[in-house]
Formats: sequence, structure tokens, C-alpha cells
Amino acid sequence: MSFRPLLTFILSLAATAFAAPPNILWIVADDLGPELGCCGYEGVATPNIDRLAAEGVRYTRAFSSAPVCSASRTAFITGKYQTSIGGFHHRTRIIKPLPEPVKPVTELFRDAGYFVTNGAGSTGDLERPGKSDYNFEYEDKTMFDGTDWRQRAEGQPFFAQVQMHEPHRPFVTSGRSGDGLDIPPFYPDHPVTRADWANYLATIEQLDERVGVVLDRLEAGGLADNTVVIFFGDHGRPHLRGKQWLYEGGILTPLIIRWPDKLTAGEVRDGMVSLIDLAPTSLAAAGIALPDWFDGVDILAPGFQGRDRIFAARDRCGDAPDRIRCVRTERWKYIRNFEPGRSFSQYSGYKKLQYPVLTLMAVMNAQGRLNGRQAEWFADTRPAEELYDLDADPWELNNLATDSAHADTVAQLRGELDTWIQQTHDQGAELEGDAAYMEALMAEKRGYYEKAMKRRKLDPDLSDRAYLEWWKKELRVEEN
Repeated sequence: MSFRPLLTFILSLAATAFAAPPNILWIVADDLGPELGCCGYEGVATPNIDRLAAEGVRYTRAFSSAPVCSASRTAFITGKYQTSIGGFHHRTRIIKPLPEPVKPVTELFRDAGYFVTNGAGSTGDLERPGKSDYNFEYEDKTMFDGTDWRQRAEGQPFFAQVQMHEPHRPFVTSGRSGDGLDIPPFYPDHPVTRADWANYLATIEQLDERVGVVLDRLEAGGLADNTVVIFFGDHGRPHLRGKQWLYEGGILTPLIIRWPDKLTAGEVRDGMVSLIDLAPTSLAAAGIALPDWFDGVDILAPGFQGRDRIFAARDRCGDAPDRIRCVRTERWKYIRNFEPGRSFSQYSGYKKLQYPVLTLMAVMNAQGRLNGRQAEWFADTRPAEELYDLDADPWELNNLATDSAHADTVAQLRGELDTWIQQTHDQGAELEGDAAYMEALMAEKRGYYEKAMKRRKLDPDLSDRAYLEWWKKELRVEEN
């Protein structure tokens, strides 16, 4: 009898047992939609991100659980829906500890012996702390061990986050006209729209360059083969019906995972996943046991094909109070506006400061130049419910919620959303604060807008037409 096969088996088990645990690296873009070369968008050059996708697995339907930074980051750093842990209002002034037994994933990695970092990726040296922006009580100096994985002890595995500012507004000024680019059909086809979109793409190209620096750094340090790289955006694109909204533009973001020799290079997966899945997925890749309080799941587990449902929530964003929830299936998106008395275009200092197309549309609306769907943005109220057939209407322009032909679908998804709200203990119905608190908060947020406008040497109350002329000069466009 030959003992060679048995010996080989024993040696392979031993090698596995003593193999160094993988490093985990999250590269987090800020406000990124699927406008990448590897996602099929032809108007942008992203060779470094494309290379990462060619060497890893790209997910075509990855969604944030919130369409704004702090709420989404609160969710994916804990693996919990932000609505379940009190972290759903964007940068609330009422900061509380996480409820027991919930912990940020950084603590779970540290408990397993990992060195935990969070660095800013703008320059590539990772000397500065990266964006955290969580809606719970924490301190960077206790939540993270450093800013750079080079600061760890020799041989110590790391869980690193590299935070990219791009493509958050303000964009790079590209000087491009945007002619010939594909733009979302909700936006007016106008030189202002095209110039703003071109600047967005130019900022994505800057993001790509910085991602390349980080990937090259891994290679140069001999770390690439034993590092799981996870690239994603914290939520969707920073445009109208994108950031701060539950349409696809606000919650759909790229997701790429590269794990050499473990995942099939160049694979594309169409199953739906949520960013709250990244914490458990990362822990599982490192061989760390998952706590039972996660809402997220390990998307690399054998047999996992994707989620049946995606849930997301939008609450107060800056000086724009709101409560919106959605459930998305393979085909349908159901949105509930809990405050239908608010206009789609309710005042938002952030959007007024940063979104030239909003000002353009306000002027065009006053002139009667918008189509019906665009003009609805400026109506005094909005529907309590929205339903979109994503197969037939991927841009979510045709609301079917009141169409009797789809009454059963509305009823089904309405019930599913109600069940999710109850089962996950969604706290969104609770008031953030009393009237005095909200008044002070709104005044504070309004003050940010006024100061920013004055820095531009503009009257905070200038007319939309005058503001549009300023935007045209900033964007270097002329209207024919």
C-alpha cells in the first residue's frame, strides 16, 4: 500500500492551516455610478479599474442601502441597515453609540489580530486619515490603528480602507463640451447638462488614476497575491435623481472583488447584492466567524446567487427632511414617499450649490420648456407610491403605481416593504428632534449654503436666471 497520496493530503492540509490569512483592502469611491469602461460606458477611460475587473469578479447589480454618504457608510461598516441602528439621518447632531451587540467591522478584524487602517487615497501616500463619516459615536484614533498598512508589524495581516474623494462634487473642470456623450434621458439635452456630465466623467478618470496608484503600491510591496481587493462606491452618482434619491441612479454602484487564485478572473455576476454584504463577505474571506446580528450576508459563499430583494432608505439629507423607502426585485422597483406633501425639488442647499442642472431645469420650468416627467419635479407634491418596470423602463420614468393592471404588484411589494420595516425595526418614523432642534438644524444647514454662495461672491437669494448665467461661465458653455 502506498502512503504517498495520504502524505500529500496531510501536507496540503498543513499548508492550508499555516497559510497566511489574506489582507483585505476596500477602495471606496465617493458618489460613483456605473459610468466605467468595464461597465460598458464608452465615454470614459478607466484602464486601472477595468484591469481590476478583468482580474476579478464584477457585480452588475450592487446597491447601497442609502443614497447618501453617512447613512450608507454607517450601514456597510456595520453590516446592518442604518435604519435599524439609528444612523439614517445624514449627519445628525444626535450621535449615539451603536446598540449592543453591534460593532463596526474594524473591531471584529482587530479582535482577530488584523491591523486596521483608513487612509485618504488622493495622493497615494496614505498619510492622512480617510473619510469615515459614520452616524454613530466613534473616534478615528480608536476605530483605526493607522492610515497606512505599512505601519503594521511585520507579517501582520491588515484590513485597510482607502477612501477616494472622487467623483464627489465639485468636479474637475475638464473644458469638454460633452457632445456625443450618453446622458440620462431625464435631464434636458442642453450644453449645461453636457458640460456638467463631461466634468463628472473627467473626475471619474481622475479617480481611476488614483486607484491605479494604490494597485501599483500593492504590487510593489509584494502584497497583491494575498490581498482581497474590494472596489465600490459608497452610493450612486451625484446628479439629479441620483444621490439622495432611491432611483437606480442613487443606489446602484460598481462593485469589483479581486482575490487571486480564489475567484475567476473576468467573471461577471448579475445577482443582486447590497453593500451591507461587504462586512460579512470580508470577514468570511479572512476566515473570521460571523456574528449573528448581521443583516448582510457572505456573497462569496458557495451557492450564493444573489438577493431576491434589495431594500434601501432615504431620510433627512442636510436641510431636506424626508422619509422614503424602496424595495427592488429583479424586475420591479417600488418606492414609498412617506411625506408626499414635499416637492421632489424641495429646498436643498447642497443641491442648489452643486447641481447646475437643477438651476437649468428651474429656469426651463418657468419658461414651460420641460416635458411632463421633468416638470413633475417642480410640482408642489409627489406621489405617495411609485412603481417602475425596470425591464421596460430602466430609467424609471413611467410610474405605474396607479395603473390598475399592476395593482397586484403594488399590493405585493407594499406588503413586503411593510414587513421589512417591521422585521428590521426601522426607526425612521421616530422624530429626529423637537421643533426647536429642527429649526436650529435647518438654520445651521442654511448657513452653510449662504457662506458658500458668498465665497462665490453671489447673493444667496439671486434669481435662478442669474444663477444659470453664472453656471454657464463656470462650465464655459454658450447656449445656441
